[in-house]
Amino acid sequence: MSPADPEKGQTLQERPNYEAMISISTLDDESRPSTPHSEQYERHSIDIEAAAQAHNVSPSLKRTQSNKSAVLARIASRITTRSIANPPPPPDGGLKAWTQVGCAWLVLFTTWGYVNSFGSFQTYYSTLLPNETASTISWIGSVQVWLTFFVGAFSGRLLDAGLFLPTFMVGMAMQLAGIFGMSWCTEYWQLMLTQGILTGIGGGIFFCPSMGLLATYFDGRRGVAIGIATTGNSVGGMIYPVVVRELLPKLGFAWTVRIIGFVNLGCLVLALCFMRPRLPPRKSGPIMDPKAFHEPVYMLFVAGFCFMIGSVYWTFYYIASFGVQVIGLSYASSTLLIIIINGVGLPFRVIPPLLSDRYGPLNIILPALFATALVAFTFVAVHDTIGLYLFTIFYGITTAAFQCLLPVTVASLTTNLNMVGTRLGMAFSAISFAALTWPPIGGAIIGLQHGKYQGAQIWAAVSALAGALLMLTARVKMNGWTVRKKC
Repeated sequence: MSPADPEKGQTLQERPNYEAMISISTLDDESRPSTPHSEQYERHSIDIEAAAQAHNVSPSLKRTQSNKSAVLARIASRITTRSIANPPPPPDGGLKAWTQVGCAWLVLFTTWGYVNSFGSFQTYYSTLLPNETASTISWIGSVQVWLTFFVGAFSGRLLDAGLFLPTFMVGMAMQLAGIFGMSWCTEYWQLMLTQGILTGIGGGIFFCPSMGLLATYFDGRRGVAIGIATTGNSVGGMIYPVVVRELLPKLGFAWTVRIIGFVNLGCLVLALCFMRPRLPPRKSGPIMDPKAFHEPVYMLFVAGFCFMIGSVYWTFYYIASFGVQVIGLSYASSTLLIIIINGVGLPFRVIPPLLSDRYGPLNIILPALFATALVAFTFVAVHDTIGLYLFTIFYGITTAAFQCLLPVTVASLTTNLNMVGTRLGMAFSAISFAALTWPPIGGAIIGLQHGKYQGAQIWAAVSALAGALLMLTARVKMNGWTVRKKC
């Protein structure tokens, strides 16, 4: 039996879908019950009745006064308690709510879509910076991912404080400064400063508050809303490589990057115009939950996700370089691999969250993890163009299927739902370090083998398998080997 919620007497399965709980505070406000009006109405009616009897008022006048007072009481209750202390429940639809979904889609397009397209830059930088190793170059993308994850784990608290708009503008300005500054770069340290650090910090600043804001507009449809928004990740991962592929030979690196900057500028300005917080400022939860370190299931899950994410980002960064250096593809053809690996996963970012509501997120994420590990091992056997394209398609599908389940799985493993935001932030922080270190380590292995990829491929596949086994251990420790039990 699922643990009961002390506030509502409901089981965790009966609670709303918390997949979108990326902001630290969202759960606190969405799970709070609205103030009932019936008791206030009854008390007010009794007071009116007593006053009428004391002053010999006619029954019809008493009823009129009572009706008016009831209306005023309800209005006052809505103004004083629901709009400030307890806002009304999420609209769960409507024009304004779905507009926030569209804006969140643009945010994910310009942050994670741009981040996931780094593989196309990795291949180009290998020719731009011939004196730098593949491992050294991959640090640029790794730092960008790390900062987006790590900063995002804390920036959600600024939404709680009522600072969404200034936070969004600061983050947007930093990301755009990094992209436009990148267009003038010709040396490694300059690219690290602009593309790695500035764009990473900027994206991390506005990404998490935007997703937290979206969560406050939905309840029953939250999983669908978040699933639709996260497709911006896949679409961005297709569009940016196409821009680089088509414009780089014609316009050169500088103007190609500037056009990317203008695309981001237009998307983010549009999002800024329409994204508006629904909830009043409120106090955030704690940054860290020490009790989490004493819960083996949670720790095993986070450790498993770290191994898996590190392996995935190494593959995303190096698959295009593998195509050029080992298979003999042209730069344009290798960029197509980045487009495919991001694009094929688009529908699989929506389907798993829907299934997780019925069967449990941990039960859904495990098959996707083992499938990813299995496909990762097949990378070693790729020796021609057809094999590389087949690997790219299946790897893109399996990785998309599990990445979208991180928030809801953390929620399902957390007994005290008021701590879900805090624990999700802790998970993001840990994952950020895996994303930071795994790609350069894989690049270093390639360097030690004098450009051969086999050792790095085996290392990434073993990492993925280790991640899947750690999560299986968490699932068994939580509910044993019973397959049909929802968890």
